[in-house]
Amino acid sequence: MRLTGAQALIKSLEMQGTEVVFGLPGGAILPVYDPLIDSPIRHILVRHEQGAGHMAEGYAQATNRPGVAIVTSGPAATNIVTPLANAYMDSVPIVVITGQVATTSIGTDAFQEADTTGITMSITKHNWLVKDASEIPRIIAEAFHVATTGRPGPVLVDLPKDVSNQMMDWYWPTSIDLPGYRPTIKGHPRSVAAAAKMIKQARRPILYVGGGVIRSKATEALGALVAKTNIPVVTTLMARGAFPDDHPLCLGMPGMHGNYTAITSMQKSDLLITLGARFDDRVTGKVSGFAPEAKIIHVDIDPAELGKVRKADIPIVGDVRLVIEDLIEALDKGEAGEQVQEDLSAWIAQIREWQDKFPLRYEKDPTDGTLKPQFVVETLSSLAPPGTILASGVGQHQMWGSQYWRFNDPNTWINSGGLGTMGFAIPGAIGAKVGRPDKMVWAVDGDGCFQMTAQELVTAASERIPVKIALLNNAYLGMVRQWQEMFYDERYSEVYLSPDLPDYVKWAEAMGCVALRVESPEEVAPAIEKANEINDRPVVVEFRTDSREKVFPMVASGATNDQVDLGPLFGGDL
Repeated sequence: MRLTGAQALIKSLEMQGTEVVFGLPGGAILPVYDPLIDSPIRHILVRHEQGAGHMAEGYAQATNRPGVAIVTSGPAATNIVTPLANAYMDSVPIVVITGQVATTSIGTDAFQEADTTGITMSITKHNWLVKDASEIPRIIAEAFHVATTGRPGPVLVDLPKDVSNQMMDWYWPTSIDLPGYRPTIKGHPRSVAAAAKMIKQARRPILYVGGGVIRSKATEALGALVAKTNIPVVTTLMARGAFPDDHPLCLGMPGMHGNYTAITSMQKSDLLITLGARFDDRVTGKVSGFAPEAKIIHVDIDPAELGKVRKADIPIVGDVRLVIEDLIEALDKGEAGEQVQEDLSAWIAQIREWQDKFPLRYEKDPTDGTLKPQFVVETLSSLAPPGTILASGVGQHQMWGSQYWRFNDPNTWINSGGLGTMGFAIPGAIGAKVGRPDKMVWAVDGDGCFQMTAQELVTAASERIPVKIALLNNAYLGMVRQWQEMFYDERYSEVYLSPDLPDYVKWAEAMGCVALRVESPEEVAPAIEKANEINDRPVVVEFRTDSREKVFPMVASGATNDQVDLGPLFGGDL
């Protein structure tokens, strides 16, 4: 069967089981958009290429399947650089296809030319410049394989326009041959056995769980490990939902804005069993003062993460799910009569004492009637159906979302962790809803983030994608304001945004959304309940929140995790 390169590309996507792509056409990618008309693949027309990338990420985070984005050359390719970098940091599998000028024009500064493969080399697992149409099926098969195996991540295929128009004989590769790419899946048996022995000897162990547990679909295995060992669990920002918040051994999020118990339990532990986490600086604080008495078991599929920040006593390269399953088996082979659970009673009692003494806290009944953002998130969580997906932008609202929402299922927290990309929430939520149309999807966003990507609500309205946006409007770039207040003597430099410019209700309505405004605590629940009932279009609820509110607890940059500022309600530092 003879096909053009463009037809071969679309057929290759179909062969990979692609159901939806997010994109925006343009000159260099135009040949690809013609056969797309005849394909069963759904195309979501975005309003900015950055939105296409973040939608693909949201889709991937919600489904554990690769998201796909298609954009044209030059500025379109550079617009999707941020989502690629974001996906690379957070190990999100996306496949991005970019148009490119004709092969005869590459290097001549042709119209809308950019060195896309050069630009994206450091922020993709791999990228390809297609030079012949006959390569397309093989390259697409390789791209999906690389994106979804080993440590997941983004890949990019750059397709020159003349290659799209070139004829080729259709085929589909029966195997993939990438000699330099052989991810280690199984952990070394001796290392696993040593880890099991170390776990049994620990008196103050903590399971330090990262996003890799979700990416490897290891949540069920993690639950089995906790049931066997009775070891408490902390879930990083990227791992929220990997272990249920409702479980008595779930301590929540550690790190710069984690809760006191999660932070301190890691700090005082004698063993950190690190599963799919990477000792991020936001978790460790000052590295030299992090968990000084703890031995380290570190499990990660990416060998580059082992020893990168903290040297592991037992490093294990392998898929987290498979290693956990092997670890459970190794624990069963231990010496007779040895029971981890009995050894941990004093440790768990200490943890319960911290939880009772230092819970998350905010002023719940302010005398001036102001609306607290934490109350909004708490109420959202309490009124959301089980399994609701929550997306977020980046900043204070992201931290309140992680702190005050109850996460009991994996793949229900869609956010930008490592790169910290403002504007992620709206396109991320849209992608999640496309991937999981059976789930209610809320996004919690700030007014600064909202203004960066709000135009994608036009996409949601036109495509009838009924996402719900909780806009916490405090009229500031809130996290920047918090730092300026705490560390720059209240010198508020360029952080004020205005509560009324733009008018968010009118803007949302102009984009085809239902829009509501909430200004007092008693209005919160009725507005959320009304939003929950609307399922045929997007909804934006603007909550006018107290601009003075800050995120606590907080470990200041450069401080150790022993220096936790609990905020004014606790009297500050401990």
